[in-house]
Amino acid sequence: MFKGSIVAIVTPFKNAKIDEKKLRELIEFHIKNGTSGIVPCGTTGESATLSFEEHDRVIEITIEQVKKRVPVIAGTGSNSTEEAIMLTRHAEKAGADASLQVSPYYNRPTQKGLYEHFKAIADSVKIPIILYNIASRTGVNIEPETMARMAQDCKNIVAVKEASGNLDQMSRIKLLCGDNFDLISGDDSLTLPVLGIGGIGIISVVANIVPKDVADLVSEFEKGNIKRAQDIHYKLLPLIKAVFIETNPIPVKTAMGLLGMCEPDLRLPMCPMLPENLEKLKKALKDYGLLK
Repeated sequence: MFKGSIVAIVTPFKNAKIDEKKLRELIEFHIKNGTSGIVPCGTTGESATLSFEEHDRVIEITIEQVKKRVPVIAGTGSNSTEEAIMLTRHAEKAGADASLQVSPYYNRPTQKGLYEHFKAIADSVKIPIILYNIASRTGVNIEPETMARMAQDCKNIVAVKEASGNLDQMSRIKLLCGDNFDLISGDDSLTLPVLGIGGIGIISVVANIVPKDVADLVSEFEKGNIKRAQDIHYKLLPLIKAVFIETNPIPVKTAMGLLGMCEPDLRLPMCPMLPENLEKLKKALKDYGLLK
């Protein structure tokens, strides 16, 4: 179910509110261009500044619009276990195919605390759970041994979005967690290397603007066309670096504004790009052939 190019979709805003019409248009754009899954309310979707009502509604809109054509993996994590359970139960009831669960941020639980947190969420629902390991944002790393224990004890914890940037750690996850536990890249620049060690795809930021190229990278690798996958990787790399020149999702949403895909509106504390970084982003878009 969870393979290929899965987009961590932005949440478009207009006049400080969710732009439902634009969100539906973006979903159609992704399905048309080969995106194989949609993640609403992830980091790129600015979940941290959505109210509970908005969070639930973005997930509902996505499920309604997708109409089961591709999996919807709802971002429903929190640093509060009770809140994560509440959001995940709603997503399950609304018809989400799976949940993406970021590790608790700021409170920095121990490995035992991480295990108990994710187990409580998994026990509260029947849909599959994908862990999201991104210590650069949360302050705590889910160790491979902890993942292996969860994979063994919780039948619906089935995969991890690994954004540690550590290929050694990812290899250990594959070694310890077994063939029934999927490794998904959480870094666009590492999609190809992660595929090379047994990963099955990417939950992508840059796919918001070039979905077909990201989908093609994964599909060409799967077909055994390694040289073609490498060519796409190196074509994408400067653009990927540009969309992470400031904190995600500032650059990618700015790029989408420049390309007329949606309003570039962000919610504080996300703010407009520095002028010098904006120029670098524009150059990358022009070099890629996206902006004249």
